[in-house]
Amino acid sequence: MISLDKNALVRHATLRQLQILVTVAHTGGYTRAAEALHLTQPTVSMQVKKLSDVVGMPLFERVGKKLHLTRAGKVVVAAAEDILNRLVTLGDGIVEIQGEVKGFLQVAAVTSAKYFMPHLLGSFLHDYTEVEPSLRVTNKRTLLERLVNNEDDFVIMGEVPKSLDVVVYPFLDNILVPVASTSHPLAQEKGISLQRLGEERFLAREPGSGTRQALTRLFEDEGLTLRSHMELGSPEAIKQAVMAGLGVSVLSLHSLRLELATGQLCVLDVEGFPLNRRWFAVHMPGKQLSLVARTFLDFLLEKGADLIDGLPGKETT
Repeated sequence: MISLDKNALVRHATLRQLQILVTVAHTGGYTRAAEALHLTQPTVSMQVKKLSDVVGMPLFERVGKKLHLTRAGKVVVAAAEDILNRLVTLGDGIVEIQGEVKGFLQVAAVTSAKYFMPHLLGSFLHDYTEVEPSLRVTNKRTLLERLVNNEDDFVIMGEVPKSLDVVVYPFLDNILVPVASTSHPLAQEKGISLQRLGEERFLAREPGSGTRQALTRLFEDEGLTLRSHMELGSPEAIKQAVMAGLGVSVLSLHSLRLELATGQLCVLDVEGFPLNRRWFAVHMPGKQLSLVARTFLDFLLEKGADLIDGLPGKETT
């Protein structure tokens, strides 16, 4: 084993080893890291071992079935992330000097945003053909983890936790409406009370979702309790359940274009609706956005709402 001095990592560690180490730490295992990096699992294990030999201490330990960073591993991962991030910043700086909007763009969004973010990203790429995009759609808990860990240029969400110190940019209305199948008994009624809606079999998102939080507040403000008869993990699952006659729900208009246009779902006339919320682009304070990220953010702020309003099948309430 190589004995460590202050220059050992400079002489023996490689950037690829640092990248592999960080990926293993983020994915929680060698196999997942290998898949993410398009390498074989033995290659990933070997490179981590070589880096461990340079450090002179193990970087991971297995407790039960889970892989955990050792104390030394945490220190090395933190340094590796800093080095890799600085290299990305260096690349962005060179591109900026050249004055060209090109390179990597990494954005993450909550599940409900999948109905409009691909359209916005596609329009942006039509104007900036040399941008290489990555759009990750995930649940809110994972999205917040990615935000805090600075894994993306910025993230898209509809409910920003008040306890989180972040920079937010509202760029699009998010209108929530109560929906049911067109054959539901409430479909033809007018002026439905919130209490009456709550007496129906209500299909809800998981408790951590922004839509669920907004609905819970609405019911609490009226002295009512939102009781979910079924919890589903995505707007698509809820739509299918509502169309199947399993109950009523509240969803974003952005997710309902096709179903409303084809008469598979209808918007219920419920007092207190629609709920007007916003979609936000969010990043941590002090983050230096690349030229590509700043250009895309400006694109969302300036053109996002008009582009989405111009999509076929725009609904009205």
